Amino acid sequence: MNDDEQGMFTVDPKDDSLTTVAGGLHARVLERLGLAICGQELTTGSVMKIEDIERQYGASRSVIREAVRVLESMGLVTSRRRVGVLIQAPSEWNLYDPQVIRWRLASRARVTQLRSLTELRTAIEPEAARLAAIRSPLTNASDLMGLSGQLWAAGEAGDQGLFLTLDIQFHSLVLASSGNEMFAKLDSLVGEVLAGRTNYGLMPNHPHEEALQLHVDVASAIQRGAPDAAQSAMLRIMQRTMEEMAHLWDAPHQNGEFIRR
Repeated sequence: MNDDEQGMFTVDPKDDSLTTVAGGLHARVLERLGLAICGQELTTGSVMKIEDIERQYGASRSVIREAVRVLESMGLVTSRRRVGVLIQAPSEWNLYDPQVIRWRLASRARVTQLRSLTELRTAIEPEAARLAAIRSPLTNASDLMGLSGQLWAAGEAGDQGLFLTLDIQFHSLVLASSGNEMFAKLDSLVGEVLAGRTNYGLMPNHPHEEALQLHVDVASAIQRGAPDAAQSAMLRIMQRTMEEMAHLWDAPHQNGEFIRR
């Protein structure tokens, strides 16, 4: 690891400004390293020495090793005896891990990440809605109708926090109602991309009326047992999402500066 790379993840252990999933120095070390790797500030193939990370963070070897173990479980790094901690290529990362998604959304790669996730949702969620119209329990269908109404009210009120919470619940319930356990497991991924759009200023204060109506249409079609209508309405939701962010996809230089922090 060269001097430039060392400087990229230097942090004061007493700095509380970092957002972490848990308190303590271990979480801060993990967060900063994860951000540096997912943002490719620590480049593929570069090597970190445990003792160098200890000095940078003022943390014990046990804290550093635990952070490295977590990164290894995500495929971001691999430890090699007498070599150090090797940064893995993105092709080796667990791209479905919610924390990896979060770090990529916080990096200059966020536009690419948002596009990939939205394309994945476009492929999966319309089919999930179609299956839900065939398989969904009546209680789930009723809950979806209730959520669609609450979404409409929150959207018209401009309550972004409540709207985000309800939107995550709505799309997660559609996935669960599909009766496909693989689809259901994608709920955390969908939650991360919806939260990312809100956190990085890509959601309007007041959602378009068509988007609100489409959520009602999805719920209504699932409740009526109309699979084609459910699929079509969900596909249109995904298409609207792509259209709303088209200016990002078409930008000549896609980096973090295109999305406000």
